Amino acid sequence: MQAPAETGLQLWQDGINKALDDARWNAWDCEVQMAVNEYNRHLSGTPGFRPLDWQLIKAILWVETGAHVSEWKVKPMQIGVAGDPGMVALLSDEEGGDLIVPPALKSKLNAVTIRNIPALNIRAGIGYLLMRMANFEYRSLLSTDTKVYELVVRSGDSFEKVARAHGTTTDVLRKLNSTPVVLRPGQVLKYQKASIQKVITGWKSFSTLTVARRYNSMRRDVNYAKKLDHALSLIRQGESNRCAP
Repeated sequence: MQAPAETGLQLWQDGINKALDDARWNAWDCEVQMAVNEYNRHLSGTPGFRPLDWQLIKAILWVETGAHVSEWKVKPMQIGVAGDPGMVALLSDEEGGDLIVPPALKSKLNAVTIRNIPALNIRAGIGYLLMRMANFEYRSLLSTDTKVYELVVRSGDSFEKVARAHGTTTDVLRKLNSTPVVLRPGQVLKYQKASIQKVITGWKSFSTLTVARRYNSMRRDVNYAKKLDHALSLIRQGESNRCAP
């Protein structure tokens, strides 16, 4: 009886199994470790953050490209390739990339460097993944000016109008003043300088399935999570480059 033909996933697994005996697949180990350490230090103070596992990022590289293709040497994480919206989303800051990327790295990331410098392609890919794994909210935050000011309510004033005029927020006004919903002319209100800002409030779980959904969106490759599981298991079994912290 003829053996059934291998599926696309099985063929991919057969190919990736050879990586354990090929040192080229470890070429980016030190760069990945350095990049992950940069992000871990930057995000360590955010609520619920757990240090990112560098071997998970290495597994993404193995799934996205691999040492057998030319892109391995230029865009190992595939961010910035034609048709990929990830780079634009990260650089626009509209989805929270400005909070994710370490300040020292921001000036280095742009469309040209991400597409042509592999070390920055790796960092951009990690940044995009973390941006997609973070939970964001807009909150009222006090400025560094801790002084409590006072103002006199004028005719036609509302909490929103006062907040805009004096560089504060309605939340701060309500916390500092026990006042009715409608303001009365002549009232004295206390306020502190504040603004509404986007902040990181938590993180999604870093499972291979979640990473597949958030990084690959599972639209291009329905087997992405299974590939990540397979690559990660091989990486944990094999030898990785030992790099300085």
